[in-house]
Amino acid sequence: MKTATALFCTVFLHLTFSGVAQTNMILSEEKIGDHISLEKLEALDSAIRGQEFSNINSVLLAREGQLLFERYYNGYSADSYHDTRSSTKSITGILIGLAIDMGFIPSEKESVTQYFDDKRPFQNPDPRKDEITIEDLLTMSSMMECDDDNQFSRGNEERMYLIEDYFQFFLDLPIRGYAGFATKPEDAPYGRSFSYCTAGTVLLGGILERSTGMPVDEFARKYLFDPLGIGEVRWQITPMGIPMTGGGLGLKSRDFLKLALLFENDGKWDGQQILSSEWVKKSTTPQAFVREFRGEKYDYGYLWWQQELGKDVKHFSYYMSGNGGSKVVVIPDLDLTVVITSTQFGSIDGHLQTLKILNEFILPAVKE
Repeated sequence: MKTATALFCTVFLHLTFSGVAQTNMILSEEKIGDHISLEKLEALDSAIRGQEFSNINSVLLAREGQLLFERYYNGYSADSYHDTRSSTKSITGILIGLAIDMGFIPSEKESVTQYFDDKRPFQNPDPRKDEITIEDLLTMSSMMECDDDNQFSRGNEERMYLIEDYFQFFLDLPIRGYAGFATKPEDAPYGRSFSYCTAGTVLLGGILERSTGMPVDEFARKYLFDPLGIGEVRWQITPMGIPMTGGGLGLKSRDFLKLALLFENDGKWDGQQILSSEWVKKSTTPQAFVREFRGEKYDYGYLWWQQELGKDVKHFSYYMSGNGGSKVVVIPDLDLTVVITSTQFGSIDGHLQTLKILNEFILPAVKE
């Protein structure tokens, strides 16, 4: 994005996110007319209020740094905190990038077990455990038998929640095997075999604390939230007494939008390089193939999802995503950022309706 646009973005957000702007209010048609169709967005608002979509709590849309649409539903407001579940994972990825940028962690190629000598000996001992890297956890492709999408997996997150030491839970897992029908890493796109594993993202929180010497919440506040002007956040706390880096972080919708804009601007905010552009690129470049579903291909970067959006014209996007259907989306070629918070928990319908909102309402409203 051009420097002038980035500067305007910062100034605009400073004014509109100050807490004095009215909520449930769209900017004038004169201001948004060059960017987006107000009529189509009003149709979306009517569809949500008419219960065509369930449990949608907020929709925010910004283009070229301008906040063009902001609506809240079901009693939520600009001051409400949203539990967007696994969207937290993308924020954990940002924090790992900051720790690498600052030299606390040499690189994402570092072995994870070196940070947990106090947890040895591990159950299911195997020298290959020492080969698991931070990058493996960032891309959900470690060799541990850990799969949240498989109820029989030893590493399924529901089993982790039953015990006290989440770090030990992951480190004690056995090495994953590949049945004849399973795709091995060497046969997969990007050379990685994807397996969604919350426990691995939780372990990244331990690596953050042990490498920086700071609690995760303090590190996040000092190096990410304070520079973006994000105030109070609400971490869930694990039985170990540390913030949960695998999900559940409560933020306001505008705070999520700031994080999206940080990435849209290649890690810059208010004229400062908060996060290296190299880390933004790595995070948003496909690193692992997830699946094809209903004709759509899903890839994964460093704890960010990637997918082409749109019905007739496709646009590359990357986004945070969480159980319930919440998404924080960046569509680079349109200079578009979108926040949708949703609490349609425990059902794929939450994600399907969010994609419908993006594909059938928001993207058609954008004037290219």
